Amino acid sequence: MKYEIRYKPAFAAMFITLEPGEKITAEAGAMTSMDAQLTMTTEFSGGFFQAILRKFLGGESLFVNIFKNKTNQPLTLVLSQSIIGDIVPLDVPPNGICFQPGAYIAHTPGVKMGVQWAGLASFISGEGLFKLRLQGKGRVFFGAYGGISEKQVRGGFIVDTSHLVAYDPAIKMSVGLSGGLLSSLTSGEGLVNRLKGNGKIYLQSRSISGLVGYLRPKVR
Repeated sequence: MKYEIRYKPAFAAMFITLEPGEKITAEAGAMTSMDAQLTMTTEFSGGFFQAILRKFLGGESLFVNIFKNKTNQPLTLVLSQSIIGDIVPLDVPPNGICFQPGAYIAHTPGVKMGVQWAGLASFISGEGLFKLRLQGKGRVFFGAYGGISEKQVRGGFIVDTSHLVAYDPAIKMSVGLSGGLLSSLTSGEGLVNRLKGNGKIYLQSRSISGLVGYLRPKVR
């Protein structure tokens, strides 16, 4: 499978070439266009029960689409995301990778979808009780609102809520005030994610909740 990510970093889209017999799994609604000869089937993401957890307790889609080339010639598929931002390919780490709601776009064969308990801290920050977790050998594509940066966490790190996109499953999250009570209320920072552990995280440069908060008083 060959791919090219075009229109980076603000309007990224994936142009994928599937050779005969190749396939790719994508989030429901991610397809922008495709050659008419490609076949598409729909199934529960990670199985029925895990799909239910993703949908109702994690804020994710219930289904995924599988695109397969059953012809004898290369065919093209274009995938994108609903928000404005970048798309990043990632070889799935040995320990797997967890995604915040809406970040996952697609994965190649050999990667398995599942869910992981995220805890009450994630729920309080508005990110759901369960996270999508991908494991196995293969590549996953994910996106974010704005640009995406990679950070190696060693011990502890603080991230403003809604800026965390993906993280190593070994990293633990807790939600707390950004500072003292008065400074948290007056600084505009409010609640933050306090991360502990060792592993990589991926951050988005913009926040959808921040955009909503900015626009709300202007559209009344």
